[in-house]
Formats: sequence, C-alpha cells, structure tokens
Amino acid sequence: MLKTIAVMTSGGDSPGMNAAIRAVTRTALHQGVKVWGIRGGYHGMLDGEMFEMQSKDVSDIIQRGGTFLGTARCKRFNTPEGRMLGYKNLVDRGIQGLVVIGGDGSLRGASILSQETGIPIVGLPGTIDNDVWGSEYTIGCDTAANTIIDAINKLRDTASAHRRIIVLEVMGRNSGWLAMVTGISGGAEYILVPEEEYDLDEICADMKEQYDKGKRYILVVVAEGAGKGYEVGKAIMEKTGRDTRVSKLGHIQRGGSPSVIDRVNASKLGEHAALALISGLSDIVFGFDRGHVVSINLHDAVNNKKKLNPELIRLSKILA
Repeated sequence: MLKTIAVMTSGGDSPGMNAAIRAVTRTALHQGVKVWGIRGGYHGMLDGEMFEMQSKDVSDIIQRGGTFLGTARCKRFNTPEGRMLGYKNLVDRGIQGLVVIGGDGSLRGASILSQETGIPIVGLPGTIDNDVWGSEYTIGCDTAANTIIDAINKLRDTASAHRRIIVLEVMGRNSGWLAMVTGISGGAEYILVPEEEYDLDEICADMKEQYDKGKRYILVVVAEGAGKGYEVGKAIMEKTGRDTRVSKLGHIQRGGSPSVIDRVNASKLGEHAALALISGLSDIVFGFDRGHVVSINLHDAVNNKKKLNPELIRLSKILA
C-alpha cells in the first residue's frame, strides 16, 4: 500500500479538473495517505514545483473552471533525460505513485514514464474533446458542450433576423464529438467533422434549394479539424450568394464553472483513481462505460483511436 502519492493536471485545461483533484486529495487523506500537488503539469514535475496538500488546499475549488494546480505543455518531458529528471524529483520527495489528469498526449507521456521508471501511474481522461479511447466520457466535455449550445442559441437570433447563413467553428482537431453533439442538440442543418468527408459544392447546392423554398436561416457547425470556419464560410458565401457570417468560439469553450455532470463524474473518477493507486494498481485509466466507472488499460487507451459514434452521424443526417 502506497503512503505518498501526487496528482497533476496536464495539457489543455477542462472544466471539472478541480473536482477531480479535490476527490483524489480528500480520498487519499481519508485513507491516511500523503498527497502532493504538482504545479504546471510535467513542466512543474521537472522543475520541482510541488507541495504537500491538505484538505483545506482543495476547498472552494469544485465550482471553478480550469485547474488550480495549473497546466503547461513541456517539450523537455519528451526526452528520456527529462523524464528521468522528473522521476528523480518525485523520488526525492518520497512520492510513490502519480495520478495524471489530462488528454491523449498527457496520458501517453504518463504511460512512457511508467514503462521507463516503474512508478505506478493512474490516469484520468481530462479533455473537452471526449476523444480518449475506452471511455464514453471525459472530464470537461459536458460543460464545453453546454457553452457551445449557449452560443448556438444566441447565434440563431441574429441568423433568423437577417436570413443569414451562420458558420460556427468549434474545437476538435482530431475528434468531431463536440461539433456533432452540439450540432444535433442545437438543430444545425450541417455538421462537419474530421471523421467524415463532405462535399461543400453539394452542401451549397442544397442550401440554395432550401432558401428557394423559404428557409429563413441555416446553421453550420464545423469542427476545427474538418476545416477552418473562415474558409468554409467564405466558400459558402461565394457559392450560394447568401449573406454568411462566421463565429469562432476558441478558448471560451475551455472555461466556465463546470456543470453538475462534470463535477459529479470527475469526483467519482478521482475517488477511484486514488483508491486504485494507493492499493498498488498502475497503468490504468478510469473512465465511463454506459454510465458506470470502468478501468481501461493505459497502453490501450493511448494507442487506440476513439471513433465517433456512427449513430450520432446517422441521426444528424436524419434531423438536418
């Protein structure tokens, strides 16, 4: 049984990370285990920016977006020398195991560190893209989706008033989950995702036909990995002759107070991670399958690509 563990957040921030940190910390303390917080992700691990946490350190954070530990991307960690320095900093503080909260890149780094040093590591999927293999949910995806829906609701008002075509670009470089679920729930006529090819000429011809039949406005949601919103909007305006406007939400999608779902799910995952790590388990990621917390092999999670649910793609075409 481990006596001292650490927790860190890495990569892009996502709402609910604080809830996960809080759950890891208080679960470990409840078990009589010391907990260290690592500031600034792998960068902080290499620079020794760590502190022992008490229960009060995670008070008043569950409602806050982002991560109070901070996060950063670290090129030095990509080298064997960098990883060994990080490992040495952990060992020097008596840290025997690590909880890493982050997306695909962060979990991949954790997997390599575990393989090279043998330190027990448990991962939690923290990314708004909901693209970690083996889990139907990732921390922050629900809040981000609701942020996008709020924007869609507002864009509808001005689109209808001016009979415009609105193109909304959302995050999702390699995954179209955010675009798909928000497009469906926001009533978008077209949803462009990197997982599926599309014909913009065919789409524009269909748009012209819809306007000829009396359509007042059209909403297009495009994941950044499927095309730049500005370029898509420019092409649509040129091909249809219709007034077209483009909105790009950018990093506003990462922020905001986490939803109830993200707070509760992140808390559940944090508890499971702490208990598993303390008991000596390693190289696993905790996620959700059909609403239940499940463990996923860390190696499998980072070496397999999560596919967009084909049922969502089918539904989006039927409801368009």
